[in-house]
Amino acid sequence: MEELRKADTHPTAYEIYERVRKRVPRISLGTVYRNLEILSESGMINKLETAGTQKRFDGVTDNHYHVRCTKCGRIADLPLALLSAINQVAGGVTDFEILWHHLEFGGLCPRCKGDLAATARTESEPELDKADSAGPIGSRMKRRRHL
Repeated sequence: MEELRKADTHPTAYEIYERVRKRVPRISLGTVYRNLEILSESGMINKLETAGTQKRFDGVTDNHYHVRCTKCGRIADLPLALLSAINQVAGGVTDFEILWHHLEFGGLCPRCKGDLAATARTESEPELDKADSAGPIGSRMKRRRHL
């Protein structure tokens, strides 16, 4: 739990295992998984589960929102006031008794956003004609093929 509380990255079980293993070399991945499940079931940590992604864990148990990078999967806490009125609104349109809600935003993290911008810049640069880059001989051969 100490390793999870130190992390602000919402790590996977394997990432926690890698950190703990530096201090406890004989620990198994199974032990880490079991302990994370126990801590999650007891409410001492939060388990973040979204379809199609690895489970991640959060040492902050207060209600709060997250933002997930749609490219790399990174999750960060979102400093946004809780929207408690949304429970009442949802309760007004269903016969369920709304007890809580889970809200996650999706977007691009700064690193992936930068990678995307760099890729866009690279792709927009004009590509040199390979025949022209071969020098005058390559250019003459290209012209002859078109004759």
